[in-house]
Amino acid sequence: MLNRVILIGRLTKDPELRYTPNGIATTTFTLAVDRPFTSQGGERETDFLPIVTWRQLAETCANYLKKGRLTAVEGRVQVRNYENNEGKRVYVTEVVADNVRFLESNRSQGDPNEPDHRPRYDGDPFADDGKPIDIDDDDLPF
Repeated sequence: MLNRVILIGRLTKDPELRYTPNGIATTTFTLAVDRPFTSQGGERETDFLPIVTWRQLAETCANYLKKGRLTAVEGRVQVRNYENNEGKRVYVTEVVADNVRFLESNRSQGDPNEPDHRPRYDGDPFADDGKPIDIDDDDLPF
């Protein structure tokens, strides 16, 4: 059997860090993930998926993830249930992450206090289209 999921999306708000009574860190956040197709109206639909992390990963996510940040999550789908105050059974589906990758640096979020030393390219990438390229025969792989 296999229960594995990989998601790439953006956080809808800053992660919430909490600790269990035993002192174990847990973080929850929601990841907005676009569907790979458009609706009949031509609009792209988005799923908002709850993510849970534990222990050191939870603390790392709480310290470095922020709303809007592009993030990759790898983990498993978990369904849990509980009885609410009205005595009704409530089912919760969430992704328990065991690997989270930060796909953008903090600088790419446009922090005005951080200088951005990355080179910028504002030109047309096809400006030289059709012009000969100077390549030595030794550089070709065939």
